[in-house]
Amino acid sequence: MTTRLYLITPPRFALEGFAAELAHTLDAADVAAVQLRMKDVGDGPILTAAERLMPIVHQYRAAFILNDRPDLAKRCGADGVHIGQEDMPYAKARDLLGPAKTIGVTCHNSRHLAMQAAEAGADYVAFGAMFPTGTKKVSHTATPELIQWWSELFVVPCVAIGGITVDNASSLIEAGADFLAVAQGVWGHPEGPAAAARQFNQLCRR
Repeated sequence: MTTRLYLITPPRFALEGFAAELAHTLDAADVAAVQLRMKDVGDGPILTAAERLMPIVHQYRAAFILNDRPDLAKRCGADGVHIGQEDMPYAKARDLLGPAKTIGVTCHNSRHLAMQAAEAGADYVAFGAMFPTGTKKVSHTATPELIQWWSELFVVPCVAIGGITVDNASSLIEAGADFLAVAQGVWGHPEGPAAAARQFNQLCRR
């Protein structure tokens, strides 16, 4: 099993500049998925960003995932959606999107929530925050031991999320994380996002 990179868009970005940066990053490294995460904006900017970025993501054979909004994921033709515990319930999201779309579920640090999501049919479960993060307020913290427990017992893939950087990712890879969900650790890397993505790839292949 090889851990793969799951990119999350930065909290704020200028669309055209970010589109070029995203293409450069995807061209430089293996990325499994890109999640468009835009908070506190209307539907219009989300759909506009999806229309611009999704073809780039697909060009590099990655999945385009929308955060929080199954309704908009359906409208824009995204490959799937990532839902939190306070978002639309999994069953309703599945009814809306159908059986072919990917639906991932935030499970914080809860074994119970993860088992519930997997039993319901989620395509992946996400654990975090693994480390302190400036991307969002952290109310739950998870550990590599939770990742290891999950990966040893269940076949549903798990995503590690929250404060992950090139410097701290090794413990999550060794624990068996299927995907590393990274935002600031790539977009805010001092050598640039393409270099960061390549470094994540090198860690994942050891």
